[in-house]
Amino acid sequence: MKVTRALLPFLPLCQRLLPTRLAGLSLTLLKATALEIAILAGHLVLYPSGITPERRRSPIPARSLADLPDPDLDADGTADAARLPTADKPPVVLLHGFIDNRSVFVLLRRSLAQHGRQQVESLNYSPLTCDIRTAAELLGRHIEEICERTGRQEVDIVGHSLGGLIARYYVQRLGGDVRVRTLVTLGTPHAGTRVVPLMNAHPIVRQMRPGSGVLEELRKPAPHCRTRFVSFWSDLDQLMVPLETACIEHPDLLAQNVRVSGIGHLALPVHPAVAAGIRQALDSEEETARAAAHTGGLTVA
Repeated sequence: MKVTRALLPFLPLCQRLLPTRLAGLSLTLLKATALEIAILAGHLVLYPSGITPERRRSPIPARSLADLPDPDLDADGTADAARLPTADKPPVVLLHGFIDNRSVFVLLRRSLAQHGRQQVESLNYSPLTCDIRTAAELLGRHIEEICERTGRQEVDIVGHSLGGLIARYYVQRLGGDVRVRTLVTLGTPHAGTRVVPLMNAHPIVRQMRPGSGVLEELRKPAPHCRTRFVSFWSDLDQLMVPLETACIEHPDLLAQNVRVSGIGHLALPVHPAVAAGIRQALDSEEETARAAAHTGGLTVA
């Protein structure tokens, strides 16, 4: 991925000072770091816009639909091929990570909407949240409300970092597999991360450590879980230690792990290649997902 032309003058120096393979890796890391910094700067600008909860659109009452013109017919009553209705798809719920808010999904939300997802909702949970179990229960209430409001029986969820862990706990431990068709996680510490030990003072950070009570619960058998899981993990994710902690390894879950090359943690919900991979994961049939689960993942960036 091209990040900036300003990095090119440093390439000969890297190649002279470092072995060829190491120089290539260093340049990739330099590009990924520059991209992370750019994304962080942009996100800081957008962050205030995501503090307040999202406005919910009220569905059109059924009795008023007969009074509206058919959106798929022209004035002469003929169908317009460019405006044919898209396939009926469940709502998508976006769940942000630790110390973040719904503004992180601005680009992903736009991408989903442009490709036929008419119902996309971003949820905020409190930055003061101290327990994944409590956050998962709150997520469950939100999803019940969404299903009631939209008349749908299932939703899809995309969770970034901690958001993916909250969603997985809801699906796997609170019966959420009845409501969640597909769960996509982006840089989520499924097996626990050892990054920044000094942050252990925060209770929810301790729950994201290897061997925590929450992660041990997620290791328990889940033989009847119906949700499909797709976990995107990056080979340059600075917050996943070790990197493979962002993979889902559970014998009872239908899970596909997708390796993303060349970008960091903050880029996962922003990168266009990842967005394309998310759309493919949400649109794929169960048979396709089952076959992909045995391929060892894909490189999408």
